[in-house]
Amino acid sequence: MSSFKQFQFNDFIMEALTDKGFEQPTEVQEKLIPVIKKGKSVIGQSQTGSGKTHTFLLPLMNKVNPQLDEVQILITAPSRELANQIYQEAIQIAKFSQPEIRVTNFVGGTDKQRQIAKLKNQQPHVVIGTPGRILDLMNEQALKAHTAFAFVVDEADMTLDMGFLEEVDQIAGRLPDKLQMLVFSATIPEKLKPFLKKYMENPIIEHIKPKNIISETIDNWLISTKGKDKNRLIYQLLTIGHPYLVIVFANTKQRVDEISDYLKDQGLKVAKIHGDISPRERKRVMRQVQDLEFQYVVATDLAARGIDIEGVSHVINAEVPSDLDFFIHRVGRTGRNGLDGTAITLYSPADEGAISEVEELGIHFQPKEIKNGELVDTYDRNRRTKREKSKDALEDPTLIGLVKKKKKKIKPGYKKKIEWAISASNKQKRKVERRQQTRTAKKSKKNSYK
Repeated sequence: MSSFKQFQFNDFIMEALTDKGFEQPTEVQEKLIPVIKKGKSVIGQSQTGSGKTHTFLLPLMNKVNPQLDEVQILITAPSRELANQIYQEAIQIAKFSQPEIRVTNFVGGTDKQRQIAKLKNQQPHVVIGTPGRILDLMNEQALKAHTAFAFVVDEADMTLDMGFLEEVDQIAGRLPDKLQMLVFSATIPEKLKPFLKKYMENPIIEHIKPKNIISETIDNWLISTKGKDKNRLIYQLLTIGHPYLVIVFANTKQRVDEISDYLKDQGLKVAKIHGDISPRERKRVMRQVQDLEFQYVVATDLAARGIDIEGVSHVINAEVPSDLDFFIHRVGRTGRNGLDGTAITLYSPADEGAISEVEELGIHFQPKEIKNGELVDTYDRNRRTKREKSKDALEDPTLIGLVKKKKKKIKPGYKKKIEWAISASNKQKRKVERRQQTRTAKKSKKNSYK
């Protein structure tokens, strides 16, 4: 059984791990910590919740020299919430170091002039923040980032999606040539690859595939909104069974406003989180949610990737996300640390294709409906399709005559012959289908090595 002792960290790192109650490294930590410790540049592809924050913080902070009054590690995150999460983990580690390792968090919406004044007196050892604010401070000649030995780009795909890659590019262009660069991302989109090639020469690439796309402790329920008032349906779901803490996800800020306003009108105390809410207000709301002052949170996908709320018992997808990666991130907010969780997805007939794509990822939905104020099992939405498939099996022109004859009154012996013929034909069709699937699988496997 592996443990963090195998990495031979400094004493203060081991103390920090004990304080966190961490005993065994996760898969991404086991694979990448030794590589990062050796100073190699890395592209790490892993899902949210895989332990990647400590994968880079532990080996990098292990190398920090507190005696030097200079920036040694620079970390960017695409949202204030993500930057704050990394900052909280970093200061938890830093507090065990003697002498002190100075960690700062620079994000938009905070007092830039005050930050500039502080930087004139002293440079931090570890800088964490959003790309825009870090670049601003570098442009002001206040943040002396050119001394950094390591640069971490966390959630690179989200950085790209939110339009911050240009700022990250400018930051990277001002850092030393001999730089250890670590890029972590849930996915590696094509548009990200030119940036990676520009700054990373022969990086170690590690793709940690999740053993299960979502936790086995999560129940996935599917509810049709056809002919129903969606807001009313969400209210019913929130008030059935007294959930502990629920996040309702919507695709747009406008939809978040609509849902939260409706729920407030019904007398529920609701927190909402989206990009138009000021940083100070978001921080206050997040603190209240963590203190369990709110039982219901309505949010955009920023919250799926950007914040970590403990104790979420239920997630409700008010609509299917346009980017199916976000489905995994949303659902992953519940069922954490081995606890049970429930994810409820509302869908309309127009969402059939997207739901099928989610099912192809290996997610099994339990169809549900609200009846007499209770959630009950309902029919499988694919039942008609399944019937059609079994019907299609008898649509072979060579069998039509046999099937028609079978419906008539015929001799028992001849009836058996028809059944055998149909059975043999179906077996042959399945054999051909399996052969085709094997060929397709071999071809896709071959292409993946190119």
